[in-house]
Amino acid sequence: MAGRRARWCGWPRWRRRAGSARLGPDVASPRAGATPGDCPGCPGPLARDLGPAPLYRADVPASDVPDGPAGREAAAVPPLAGPAGADGGPGRWRTEPPWLRRVVLWVALAAATYQAAAWAFTHLRSFLGLVFLAWMFSISIEPGVHLLTRRGMRRGAATGLVMLGVVLLGVGLVAAFGTLLVDQLAGLVTSLPEVVTNAVDGANRTFGTRLEPDDVVDSLRLTPARIQQVVQELTPGVLGIVTSVIGAVFQTFTFLLFAFYMSAQAPALRDTVSRRFPPRQQQVIATVWDIAVEKTGGYVFSRLLLALLSAFVTAVFLLVLGVPYWAPLALWTGLVSQFIPTVGTYLAIGLPAVVALAGQPADALWVVVFGVVYQQVENYLIGPTITARTVHIHPAVALGSVIVGVSLFGPMGALVAIPVVAAIQAVMETYGRRYELVADGVPAARGPAARRRWWAAPRRPR
Repeated sequence: MAGRRARWCGWPRWRRRAGSARLGPDVASPRAGATPGDCPGCPGPLARDLGPAPLYRADVPASDVPDGPAGREAAAVPPLAGPAGADGGPGRWRTEPPWLRRVVLWVALAAATYQAAAWAFTHLRSFLGLVFLAWMFSISIEPGVHLLTRRGMRRGAATGLVMLGVVLLGVGLVAAFGTLLVDQLAGLVTSLPEVVTNAVDGANRTFGTRLEPDDVVDSLRLTPARIQQVVQELTPGVLGIVTSVIGAVFQTFTFLLFAFYMSAQAPALRDTVSRRFPPRQQQVIATVWDIAVEKTGGYVFSRLLLALLSAFVTAVFLLVLGVPYWAPLALWTGLVSQFIPTVGTYLAIGLPAVVALAGQPADALWVVVFGVVYQQVENYLIGPTITARTVHIHPAVALGSVIVGVSLFGPMGALVAIPVVAAIQAVMETYGRRYELVADGVPAARGPAARRRWWAAPRRPR
């Protein structure tokens, strides 16, 4: 009877489940024989006057309880002051809110998901970084692939041809300058104490300082024993060399495979992502995708081209000037000056200047002058021509993005920070709203203005 009554009773779910099994022997379900009109939990006029439904004692038979409010008060369970079992009674009846279990469940699920994601990211960090670099490479060759597809070539063949050209160019550079680069780099690392000593002596003679070369070498931890230890750590045995070669070949193959599929299947991947959204938003997703890929790919391609040009010009200048180790110094200058914004140029030209100072102090001065002059030529003549169709990033924003990338993901974050910011800025320039600047003291003209909806056709940046 209690079960049937609980089905048509309007009491809350947690009151319907209240019975002797949960609340003890002194508390039972609503007493049998009651009608909906007498039930305090039912939506009747009497229930509205009585307030919340009480719980009834199980030791009071239904036949001994008179009808009406007096019977309900006699059969109701009185509240107990002490905790459960303190004075022999059943204790105060307590229950949790109905939303508490759901909240606890969702919090536990969120914590477990976070721990699983952190564990997976820790163990898959190298693989995810490799895939991300492959994606960056795929969008960097997008201008070449797009040019070939416009001439009628299939996208897969165009991607393969561009990647083959890049691989052949890399192999040619390694074959031409690889041995020279490795030898000069090893010689530079081995002779660092001598280079620092000669540079300090040259600074003392030129500027009249009294620096001790031995103190500078010791403070930089460039002692011969330390350098020999580093070289031994970087030069593994035969088994280590074989393992390193196999790992490098596998990573290179994985990198090229992912880069090929990400470039060849880029339109299909974009359509797959767009199908996850409603029809009115699919055009927006496709446009955002195209703009991000175009601007980011153009930015990465322009940076690589400027880095190669800077490295080539620097190598020619150092070779003519007679500075030793010109190949690794030129490569260092090209990469650092282009991928570290604002301060990259000064960091890049500092190392060749120090190496030149170890030989002739005048050569160091010429290296600094060359770096400053070439930077101005690149900023005002070469750079605007190459980066005319890419995103222009403010130097402060670029430097801040590199710092954040290094703090979050280390050296990998420094490489990908600027391209990610370029993609975000391209999307914001396309869909962001801009207003005319109001002069000081002149109120803005009021009038009906058409509101731009976020799903409207995008405005292409200039």
